[in-house]
Amino acid sequence: MPRFSMRRMSKFFALFLATGLAGFTHAGEAEVKKGMEAFIGAPAVESVTRTGYGGLYEVVLKNGQLVYTDAETRFIIDGSLIDTATRLDVTQARMNQLSAIDFSKLPLDQAVKLVKGKGTRVIATFEDPNCSYCKRLAQEVARMDDVTVYTFLYPILGEDSTAKSTNIWCAREQERARVWTGWMVDGKVPEKADCDTSAITRNVELGRSLRINGTPTIFLANGTRIGGYIPAAELEKALDNPSR
Repeated sequence: MPRFSMRRMSKFFALFLATGLAGFTHAGEAEVKKGMEAFIGAPAVESVTRTGYGGLYEVVLKNGQLVYTDAETRFIIDGSLIDTATRLDVTQARMNQLSAIDFSKLPLDQAVKLVKGKGTRVIATFEDPNCSYCKRLAQEVARMDDVTVYTFLYPILGEDSTAKSTNIWCAREQERARVWTGWMVDGKVPEKADCDTSAITRNVELGRSLRINGTPTIFLANGTRIGGYIPAAELEKALDNPSR
């Protein structure tokens, strides 16, 4: 599906409001889904929900993208919807909700466990050992205190990533965090090791089911997803203010 620039989005939105949408006979969600999939040319719609914003329909696509349309699917808005009264980015708030997970259901036994200080604050990450931003994140975590990090090895960048993940996972359990940090922070190549790597295979399957398309991906204990690298100061803020 084509993406829309901010200029085009604004133009569409202006035209959309000018149609006097409130006067339309509202189509049902099934009709909106049918119209969207006819436009896209594939059964790509995950869900359709009518919003309280000017008769707009929220459309969540199967690739995780969120767009808006009118009752007749004549206009499509691909971009952020802002509530000017509250200055709330409605789209971002909804995306945060849609991408959240049940942290308690994560199979933490499949992750490398790193405890810093008391480790009372908890996060989970999906990382590839050859991901440069994952290495930057590891350097930030190394400076943090009072945090437990469960790292799911998620080798998606090629065969060498799989080999390094194997060598890290196959280290003795009590040594995995040290081997992981040694490579990610200090550049010490993990020693070759062999073992049952089905946990890594399951990590990849889990990541795909959670629509993790890039690394690092971070999950807070409340299920909030943070896509990509963030510096320690921002991560500390997120950990201390998880409701934000």
